[in-house]
Amino acid sequence: MLLSGKRILVTGVLTPASLPFAVARQAQEDGAEVILTSFGRAARLTERSANRLSPRPEVLTLDVSRDSDFEELAAGIDLRGQQIDGIVHGVAFAPTDALGGSFLSTPWDSAATALRISAYSLKQLVVALAPLMPKEGGSVVTLDFDATQAWPGYDWMGVSKAALESVVRYLAQYLGARKIRVNAVSAGPTYTTAAKGIPGFSRFPEVFAQQAPLGWDPRDSGPVGKAVVALLSDYFPATTGELIHVDGGFHAVGASARGPEEPA
Repeated sequence: MLLSGKRILVTGVLTPASLPFAVARQAQEDGAEVILTSFGRAARLTERSANRLSPRPEVLTLDVSRDSDFEELAAGIDLRGQQIDGIVHGVAFAPTDALGGSFLSTPWDSAATALRISAYSLKQLVVALAPLMPKEGGSVVTLDFDATQAWPGYDWMGVSKAALESVVRYLAQYLGARKIRVNAVSAGPTYTTAAKGIPGFSRFPEVFAQQAPLGWDPRDSGPVGKAVVALLSDYFPATTGELIHVDGGFHAVGASARGPEEPA
């Protein structure tokens, strides 16, 4: 099994439809011990999702908008003498006035919230937990949505994802000497709780399904989970600062890859 003997911390699990849940489930199937994080009212959803996993993972407190939570999370794990072999960053959020075509009128406070939670939190999480990684290194993977182009209604979340991709590269640069690999997986659109909060999102899966060379199923998060687990494993020892697309090949084509008579 790819992750046998490894302990993986996964953030961002809400419902079983969420991408981080798919990662946690696949990581367990590949032999990892999984730890989840959540906070506040969202913790109820995370706890319910944890019950769907076997063995049931522990759920620790982490609010990425609170600086002290990162220190407390690391201290709590360290007190138990545990090491962290892999980190999955699956947290993202933007206020409603930072989405849906409000880009030009979005106030700084809302843009700052999106950037802090969706991008800066990756740096904070890795800095807090890196000392708990083994001397031979570890792997960090963040969940992304390709920010190389502007998407309708995605607005400041799109900017935040661009910042996230840059954070990945800088973390890769600064942590390489410690053998800590940092990569991003850019997933195609899936039907998650977070996606429902993005105005106009419902059109994205249809476009991907039509244009992706391999097709795209927005209800199947399995390919994303497998890609993340592969990056968490020892099978990518010299890959860091990379953006891996798991989108059926959508990013690689400029027009529909299927002919008019080919089946979808």
